[in-house]
Amino acid sequence: MARAATTSDVFNAIAEPQRRNILVLLRAGERPVTEVAEELGMSQPGASKHLRVLREVGLVQDHRVGKQRLYALDARGLRHVHEWAGGFEQFWNESFDRLEVYMQELKQETNKE
Repeated sequence: MARAATTSDVFNAIAEPQRRNILVLLRAGERPVTEVAEELGMSQPGASKHLRVLREVGLVQDHRVGKQRLYALDARGLRHVHEWAGGFEQFWNESFDRLEVYMQELKQETNKE
């Protein structure tokens, strides 16, 4: 089965670690591409390519202010990711509950000795 193009699927777009780093950086507010590149230690053309992909999948918006183009997070695009990941919440809660029970049992056995 062919993989979806990076620019058509949010999951593929955020699979790239640098793009996730950009999203984290943009949580603090809008920034120009030069600042994104500098903060993350990447080239300006590399940052521009990542921002373009994020914009095309709806995770980033941009607008011009004078000669600069500012990029801002559009977290609404992460809704599908949140809903998908949220489906695993019950699994993790149950796993942690089992771990807690196990730890309590170990503690009781240790206190008996």
